[in-house]
Amino acid sequence: MNYRLLSVFLGALCACLPLSASDQPNVIVILADDLGYGDVSCNNPDSKIATPNLDRLAAEGMRFTDGHTSSGVCTPTRYSLLTGRYHWRTKLQSGVLGGFSLPLISEGRMTLASFLKAQGYHTACIGKWHLGMEWPLKGGAVADDEGNFGRPFKNVSLVDYTAPIQNGPVDRGFDHYYGISASLDMVPFVWIRDRLPTEEATAEKTWLRTGPAGPKFEAVDVQPGITRCLIDYIGERSTAAKAGQPFFAYVPLAAPHTPIVPTPEFQGKSGLNAYADFVLQVDADLGKILVALEVNGVAENTVVVFTSDNGCSPQAKIEELVAKGHQPGFVYRGHKADAYEGGHRVPFLVRWPAKVKAGTVSDALVGQIDLLATMADLLGQSLPADAGEDSFSFLPVLLGEGPGPRSSIVSQSINGSFAIRDGQWKLLLCPGSGGWSFPKPGADETTGMPEFQLYDLATDPGERTNLVAAHPERVAKMKAMMEEAIERGRTSQGPDLKNDVEVALIKALPTAKGKAKAN
Repeated sequence: MNYRLLSVFLGALCACLPLSASDQPNVIVILADDLGYGDVSCNNPDSKIATPNLDRLAAEGMRFTDGHTSSGVCTPTRYSLLTGRYHWRTKLQSGVLGGFSLPLISEGRMTLASFLKAQGYHTACIGKWHLGMEWPLKGGAVADDEGNFGRPFKNVSLVDYTAPIQNGPVDRGFDHYYGISASLDMVPFVWIRDRLPTEEATAEKTWLRTGPAGPKFEAVDVQPGITRCLIDYIGERSTAAKAGQPFFAYVPLAAPHTPIVPTPEFQGKSGLNAYADFVLQVDADLGKILVALEVNGVAENTVVVFTSDNGCSPQAKIEELVAKGHQPGFVYRGHKADAYEGGHRVPFLVRWPAKVKAGTVSDALVGQIDLLATMADLLGQSLPADAGEDSFSFLPVLLGEGPGPRSSIVSQSINGSFAIRDGQWKLLLCPGSGGWSFPKPGADETTGMPEFQLYDLATDPGERTNLVAAHPERVAKMKAMMEEAIERGRTSQGPDLKNDVEVALIKALPTAKGKAKAN
């Protein structure tokens, strides 16, 4: 008998078998809000913001240098992360939802949480949801189609804060939820536990926006509250995890997004500005979370993913930071809302001491949208044909067993303009940023610019030299790739599917005078 061949065969067979319950890792996905790629000091040698705990996470795991969101803003990113499906296949073709918006994730659609729950995981969402939910209304009133109760939220007095919320996190795969409905500057300003606000919104408060608030709710308490709840959850679930029921915690932070409200302990600590102080607080809270994993004896077999929903926001006072030597986007152009790299290339760190080699840096192209397929691969499961249709497993990269699964990924700006990668090449199907940085869409800033932009990121990571005129054949190829991604209803292998709505390849933009035109 050839024992060597038998050993290889058995090893390969074991690798394909689902993990036993005792071997299944716990999973924590921490999603910062508006944290730039260069705000994590291990990503930015010239960073003026020290992030020792994020650096520790990278040193003890894998740091991805080419990790992406599906959008330059938050709601779309959250949808794609949880469903493994591009958000632009839904009705959300631009912008974000509000705090009272109706659910974006359709009933019955598999999420990362519902998938892991089906594999025996206890699941929790702790933090900023921002994917819509059905708020109960008084007197049989009905929300409008967008769930916004009119703008500026003129009918919010109809909300019944004593009745259960429907079609929120606990109806999309989570056993437990504690957090806020949307961004920290969006009404209503209340904490929600599972289906119920923790208090009625009988007060009115202002954090950039003014609206209904719980009398006890304070914006400065939200980041500490999320961290404390997660640490409590780790403590509550660790015994069960060690006995064979792992846990999954999705932790979408509300920081360092506006309102920028670091606690007194961190105010002035960075020596830069309040945004940098808030980043220091986020980093310190990560340190507390890592300690909690160690104290509870579950650090070794817990996958910790840390990333951000988009790039740094102009509300961070980027010009002020740059003047002091700090570049939130590192070498990448643009920021939050943009189709440029600064809008969607984000920190992407993964630590799993039991399996991932410490101190590894990967230049594999990956997206948050890939978490669903990666977790399925890790657990030896296959996804249904109608789930995770844009998700690819990067488990071989994590385990050091193979290259990344992607050569292409799609991102979108706040106004719905597409950008698509093909290896080192990137095509923007718009002039300008498509977002908030210069040149802004629909304004005189884009007058006379080429219709599209093509960049070679290998030689021009800052996207400064538009090569669209020099490579018409490549532009045609990549445009066709984007058309196919839309038409097939998926980018992974499997049967063609339908998008929820018709998806336009080229975004119709307003002119400087406000009239629509197609770019």
